[in-house]
Amino acid sequence: MDLNNFGNAVLFTFHIIFCMLKACLGLLLPSRRKDLRGEVVLITGGGRGIGRHLGKEFAKYGAKKLILWGRTERCLMETCEEISLTTGAECHYFLCDVANREEVYKQAKVVREKVGDVTILVNNAAVVHGKSLMASDDDALMKTQHINTLGQFWTTKAFLPRMLELCHGHVVCINSILSLSCIPGAIDYCTSKASSLAFMESLTLGLLDCPGVGCTTVLPFHTNTDMFQGMRVRFPQLFRPLNPELVAQRTVDAVRTNTPFIYLPWTMHALVILKSFLPQAALEEIQRFSGCYTCMDTFKGRT
Repeated sequence: MDLNNFGNAVLFTFHIIFCMLKACLGLLLPSRRKDLRGEVVLITGGGRGIGRHLGKEFAKYGAKKLILWGRTERCLMETCEEISLTTGAECHYFLCDVANREEVYKQAKVVREKVGDVTILVNNAAVVHGKSLMASDDDALMKTQHINTLGQFWTTKAFLPRMLELCHGHVVCINSILSLSCIPGAIDYCTSKASSLAFMESLTLGLLDCPGVGCTTVLPFHTNTDMFQGMRVRFPQLFRPLNPELVAQRTVDAVRTNTPFIYLPWTMHALVILKSFLPQAALEEIQRFSGCYTCMDTFKGRT
């Protein structure tokens, strides 16, 4: 190794150590939280589940306008009315299937004309088929990929350009820990969430040099919503399902602190660490013991 390469290697090593120390120091010091007053927030899948609570949480912190997208008008209308009555925030809803690219672009134009520029985009819409590969219907498999993954491409392409022009904006993805630790019986969901995570990792890196525009990806454990109704956890006292209210609270806080990635609960970090060095046979035994292989046997899903 010549002197120049050696110097670069030393400099690179010291830079990594500096970044690690800076990150550790950031964990110890209180983070500055940005003011959400004046923000225009659009939430896909905003009529129920986590999306419903996200709307209420953003309104709680003073978001100027809230926009809910979804496919079920009754849920959207009820959530919109609840947010307006309880918080006084201005709330709008639009019927939009994020799997339909033309519909997304069309409704995005309507939103800009009727409500204004979206400054916080929350990609929350998702579906789960909940079957093994061979038991799955082809159309259902495609539907999951189009909503959970490709829908983010279309919504982000629709609203990100204006955020970049304004040098102000935030893109949020409600992902899942299943994107990192898959389970049988939800092959459609796990695949789509893994693709979604890769999308957000690439987008986050691509926006590092774009001042004022950030990204947040939330990876929660099993959340107690009707979408995963019937899913069984073997040790519920040890691995408690998350409340959607908590997921919404932590998501909004991550946006306010400009946190790129957040695992819920924090113990899910251990899963990432274990997967990095444990042999596959050991991981399989852990998953078998924890009931991952049978957790979807009683799955019912949203009725």
